Amino acid sequence: MMRVLITGAGGFIGSHLVDDQLSRGRAVTAIDLHTGRLDRLASHPGLTVLEGDFTDRGLLDEHLRGQDVCFHLASAHLETGVDDSYFWEINVEGTKDFVERCSEAGVARFVHCSSVGVYGDIRNPPADEETNCNPDIAYEETKLAGERAVRDFARASGYPVVVVRPAWVYGPRCPRTEKLFRTVGKGRFFFVGDGSTLRHPIYIDDMVRGFEVAATHERAPGDVFIVAGPRAVTLKELVGEIADCLDVPAPRLRLPLPLVWAGCYLLEVVGSVTGRDVPFTRRSLKFYTGNTAFRTEKAREVLGFEARTTLPEGLMETADWLRQRTASG
Repeated sequence: MMRVLITGAGGFIGSHLVDDQLSRGRAVTAIDLHTGRLDRLASHPGLTVLEGDFTDRGLLDEHLRGQDVCFHLASAHLETGVDDSYFWEINVEGTKDFVERCSEAGVARFVHCSSVGVYGDIRNPPADEETNCNPDIAYEETKLAGERAVRDFARASGYPVVVVRPAWVYGPRCPRTEKLFRTVGKGRFFFVGDGSTLRHPIYIDDMVRGFEVAATHERAPGDVFIVAGPRAVTLKELVGEIADCLDVPAPRLRLPLPLVWAGCYLLEVVGSVTGRDVPFTRRSLKFYTGNTAFRTEKAREVLGFEARTTLPEGLMETADWLRQRTASG
């Protein structure tokens, strides 16, 4: 039986990856700071759940030996009210130490989850794996530095490392997707600008299949792959498709970027003073303003991977899940 370790297993993508790996008959060790999404699997004989930090040697290192693959999804991500040094500590120093620990323990392959956020603002989309990266916020900067750290270690040691850069992942159990559906459904969604910015969505089922290919394909180690859906769409098209799924009018309200940027900045100040999470930040504003469109030829040509789920199909699956959850209370 193949054995896999998943960090960040309690998150949206991580919990789906746990489901996928268990369905393939794998023995899964799942670790995260919060593991509530995995409670429904508590009785599964193939699953071991560890609640804690992947940087905790005392908690995790005894579980590393004998693992065939480590999927490293854990990162500092959506935290607000923390200093930039927190992102560097987790996403760079913590990740660098962790890949070395996995190598020392004999984990056969390390699949590192990076982010297309490493590109920053893409001026001439679509981007590919060779496009220059220009991150401009701590999360993006540290995700780029983290993937460089694991690749540097791989080159120096020969350790089999694969770097995956997911595009915008959506689907059931995603809080951001749910929030987007809710705001569109209640008529509260607004555009920042004219809605012409590009998003490149990938449905969660395709995303976890991309991780599986990265973990098993013989040509994957030592390389970086963008994993994205069939095509990029404008933000206006994306929310219009969501409105169709919900049978509500498509949003039309538009607000100027300077006004919204100032509001986000003020919210961040309030969050830093109160220690509370805030609903919008300058980072979340990138969803509305930053172009993210990608070429996916490399994953297709090298790994034989291609996303199968169209945007209307994935959004309808998500809408059905939300309706079922609402109906069940």
